[in-house]
Amino acid sequence: MKRSLLLAALSTLAAGSALAQSTVTVYGRLNETVERQKDAAGDSKTVLADNASRLGFKGSEDLGGGLKANFLIEHRFNADTGTTNGAFWSGDSWVGLSSGFGDLRLGRMTSGAYFATADYVSYHNHDTGSSADALYSLGFQSWVTNNKISYTTPSLGGATVELQYALRESTTTGNNAVDLAVNYGIGDLALGAGYTKLGNDKQLAIRGQYTFGAFTLGGYFQRTMLEDSAAAYGAPFSDGKANIVRLSGMYTMGASEFHANVGLAGKVDGVSDTDAKQFTLGYNYNLSKRTKAYTYYTKLDAKDATPYASDFSSIAVGVRHNF
Repeated sequence: MKRSLLLAALSTLAAGSALAQSTVTVYGRLNETVERQKDAAGDSKTVLADNASRLGFKGSEDLGGGLKANFLIEHRFNADTGTTNGAFWSGDSWVGLSSGFGDLRLGRMTSGAYFATADYVSYHNHDTGSSADALYSLGFQSWVTNNKISYTTPSLGGATVELQYALRESTTTGNNAVDLAVNYGIGDLALGAGYTKLGNDKQLAIRGQYTFGAFTLGGYFQRTMLEDSAAAYGAPFSDGKANIVRLSGMYTMGASEFHANVGLAGKVDGVSDTDAKQFTLGYNYNLSKRTKAYTYYTKLDAKDATPYASDFSSIAVGVRHNF
């Protein structure tokens, strides 16, 4: 009897040890807005819009000696219709190892250069929905995400460097892609830079953010040079070189957040009517750490020959819940 109790106790301890070494987390976001939208022709409509709702699973296993195995898979869907948004695992999906040497990942990953610049300073709705940044890289945000090998260094005096290499898996056509991202933080100052190259398409951007008291100010400057996008992807992509800048601000007061941002895109290769501007004013009220109600007004002002989407505006009221 005593032997059986001892074996049962040892089994319980072993199971507890295994559980402590391996974790799986289910997470997600539901984000919906009711919007009154107006297009370039002046036509208006009322819509219920999804803002990048998602369901994800992530986990880590302690392999000993500071080495860990990690994974993440993320499904994107439209909460207003219940339909899948693109491929089933259209968010990131990767497996990798991490240790004191850094973080190695294999799979599908969003551009680290984008995360280090444009996404970083999109405060009010995390660069989703109708108020998402329409100007970044001349409207071309879908840098290669599939078949990626990624390595991120450990912190080097407050800085991390991430290198992503995407394989096009073709023996005859196509180009491999490179993403390079640098993030640096010291106190209330956060800096970043991102470089992407896909064939003859390239972009280089730098980002800064500073928090003082209740204010957070940020922005990025980007130089985009596209030569293959129009032929490969069609409208609204346009080849050429242009400068894009965006400034963002947030003021917090209790549970309230007041947001404003403006983006300006210069003329593509100096051609008339290829410039554009976009601005958003928003208000978020945090009902809890995971739930917020919010509203915003956004407007995109694009010229006749712009490579971006046509003129657009929207007044939105929404709810976002993270779990």
